[in-house]
Amino acid sequence: MVQTGFDRFAADGYQLVAGKKFGIIANPTTIVHDLTHEVDIMHAAANVELTAVFGPEHGFRGTAQAGGGQGAYTDPKTGLPVYDMYGIGLADTVALVRQSGVQALGFDIQDVGARFYTYTWTMYLGLTAAAVLGIPFLVLDRPNPLGGVAPSGPVMHPGLESFVGMKPICQQHAMTIGELALLFNDRFVPADAGGAKAELTVVPMRDWRRGMSYDRTGLPWVLPSPNMPTLDTASVYYGLCLFEGTNLSEGRGTTRPFELITAPYIDYRWADTLNAELDTNGLRGTRFREEYVLPTFDKYANTVCGGLQCTVTDRDSFDAITAAVAMLVTARRLYPDAFGWQYPGRDPLWVDRLSGSDWIRTSVDAGMGTAEIVAGWQAELAEFARLRTEYLIYREGDPP
Repeated sequence: MVQTGFDRFAADGYQLVAGKKFGIIANPTTIVHDLTHEVDIMHAAANVELTAVFGPEHGFRGTAQAGGGQGAYTDPKTGLPVYDMYGIGLADTVALVRQSGVQALGFDIQDVGARFYTYTWTMYLGLTAAAVLGIPFLVLDRPNPLGGVAPSGPVMHPGLESFVGMKPICQQHAMTIGELALLFNDRFVPADAGGAKAELTVVPMRDWRRGMSYDRTGLPWVLPSPNMPTLDTASVYYGLCLFEGTNLSEGRGTTRPFELITAPYIDYRWADTLNAELDTNGLRGTRFREEYVLPTFDKYANTVCGGLQCTVTDRDSFDAITAAVAMLVTARRLYPDAFGWQYPGRDPLWVDRLSGSDWIRTSVDAGMGTAEIVAGWQAELAEFARLRTEYLIYREGDPP
């Protein structure tokens, strides 16, 4: 059974924050093996002074939907003040941490391995705020549920920074949140913190090996966000989330978000064509199933939609980004008068912010094929992959 960073932090009697008022960035995944929340454990412990909790997107206890936080409040279970860190910039993050009075700040949230998962950037802002304030920052590490073996996808370009991507990392970074913190603190934090780095400590896991699937760790899966219910969701999310930037529904409002991609104008031809062209598109480890749904909220709420379910048949060979590109190319070809990059009321450049550049959007519109589009980011991906190796804590197949 894998021991998380928190397991080791607690077993050491919280010595890393001894004598300091401690605050933690946490959400419902901040748990131990028996599903007890770490905030509840630390609140009851005599040897750690937990004085504040900070909530990311969806909130500390997880009641907010996509694009929202819970606001500031007092946690009714522990009486601790909870501060809302979602959607604010660095200056406001610094002010919030200063206001809380904490003397050390920690982060322990389950990541899902995608650049556009906002918890990564809440961590980055907390890390940078700690550098500005001169206080220690702890990352209590957890597994990358995708295995963390090989990065994939395009790297973010300047000018498209947002809360789904603040720095130039690739779409599927293949790092743990602790490894990302090491990279961020070395490469990006000084530029945003007046030349300072944070006093960063990553508390590593024990017995996690790079390439280990999450369902072999012995750790319970708690949905990291309301639309990330299962490990199957995480397996497709890092690619199929790109459909947020189209006029197709990415499956919110159904029981299989990100696996079900639908719209009122889609019919059986989409899944049939994709299955017939698996080899042509270089797709492995997946099949597509025709599906019809009635979303209960978000895009096309209460409207019958056709589309497909993307089913992963082999996680080791499947790449969700290549699959998403093939799906976009095929949808654009089959439904040229209906397919579009904007849903009413949404950011018209959202797919560019998610993918990190305009390459996917403009290439699909130009009629390019899947292989040609994927080839377009390989040079920048190779550069990031080289950088990434400098910050890896865990090696493939070897105990940390």
